[in-house]
Amino acid sequence: MTNNDILRRLRFIFDFSNSKVIKIFAKVQQDMAEDRLLAMLKKEEEDGYSACNDITLCQFLDGLILDKRGLKPGAELPKPTALNNNLIFKKLRIALELKEEDIIAILKLADFNLGKSELGALFRNPDHKHFKPCGDQILRNFLKGLSLKHRGL
Repeated sequence: MTNNDILRRLRFIFDFSNSKVIKIFAKVQQDMAEDRLLAMLKKEEEDGYSACNDITLCQFLDGLILDKRGLKPGAELPKPTALNNNLIFKKLRIALELKEEDIIAILKLADFNLGKSELGALFRNPDHKHFKPCGDQILRNFLKGLSLKHRGL
């Protein structure tokens, strides 16, 4: 999955307007011009398409966490980092305050079964012997389940 696809899907799932997405970026002190946002929301084959890099998507996800949960007292704003599917999944879990059972139920909405141990392996430290990389299929089905849960679509 591309970062642009993830950004588009999250905007759809939560029914965010352009101004809401811009406000989410502002929570991590990132200026986002509406024309740049619109270019990132376009599909690759459309004129004016602009790729969403890891740093930009990370800033959006961190902003989403701050929007949903707020900043802990005394904590600093998070620094953007390179992303992989595991980190994207983890940031969404944090933003939505999801427990294992919640995630498994969301995946079941998308007709995707994942056990607790498999799920736990996705959130482990990459150096841990039971760490498992999160594939596009798992992330795609999680986003599909979120869409079904929040939009009924």
